[in-house]
This record gives sequence, C-alpha cells and structure tokens, in this order.
Amino acid sequence: MRLAEAVQDADGYPIHVTGSLRDFLVSRDGLAAWVAERDDTIVGHVALHGRGADAVVSLAAARLEQATDRLGVVARLFVAPDARRQGIGRALLETAAGEAIARGLWPVLDVPPVHDAAVRLYEACGWVRAGLVTSRLGDGFATEEIVFFDPRSRPA
Repeated sequence: MRLAEAVQDADGYPIHVTGSLRDFLVSRDGLAAWVAERDDTIVGHVALHGRGADAVVSLAAARLEQATDRLGVVARLFVAPDARRQGIGRALLETAAGEAIARGLWPVLDVPPVHDAAVRLYEACGWVRAGLVTSRLGDGFATEEIVFFDPRSRPA
C-alpha cells in the first residue's frame, strides 16, 4: 500500500479509484500478481487479469482477431519513483506477459495517454498501439485509454 500511495501521489496513478486503493490492487479479475523488491522493500508491482474494461478488451480482441476470453490484461504496473529507469518496469511487464502466454492468452494492456512515461516504456518494449478508447467505470467515470498489444507474444 505504501508503494501504491507513493505512486499515486507522484504520478496521479491510478487516475480514478472506485472504493479504496487496496480495492484497486486486489481485483476479483486477478489471475496473478508479482512484486519487485530491492533491499527487502517492494519497489514495483504488476498483475495479470482475466478481464479489463469492455471498451479495452473489445478493441484488443477485434484488432487481434481473438475472442475476449483469449486475452490476458496486464494491469496495475507501477514502480517506485526512486527506483525507475533501472529495468524494473520492463522486467515486471515481461513477467506478466510471459504468464499470459503460458496460460494461452494474448497479453494486452491499457494506459491513459497522460501517463507518457508508461507509454514510452510500452513502446520501447515493442508493444503496439491497437487504438484509443473511452473506458467507463461502473460509477460513471470515463477516461481515455491507449490499448496496446505485444505482436511478438502470440500464444500457442
């Protein structure tokens, strides 16, 4: 929670939370999650979800010509502000994408365009923009999201 709070304070991520920040981290759609540690301190987090926002998974499924249940949504990727630019985000991204592939799922993700450092990371890792969607949450909040997929990660 301390890491998530630090990232939210520094970057405004997540942009919107329904409920508590803990609820955001512990999703009922979660398939797996990982943390990165340095000196016994958690410095990064990522999760793999079986679902994502309807607009996100619909666009990704259409672009990849896959059913929505064949997608693994890489989610909740963040790194401590003082631990960035050390390969932690890249390693967490590769871990979650690798697990999606191992489960026979195509890894996809979404990110608000305002999080330009995250966008640069995904593009530097070879992920491709599928397009831009407006995601709507159950409480009526709406935000633009860039949807990405990794063209090198075609599952068997």
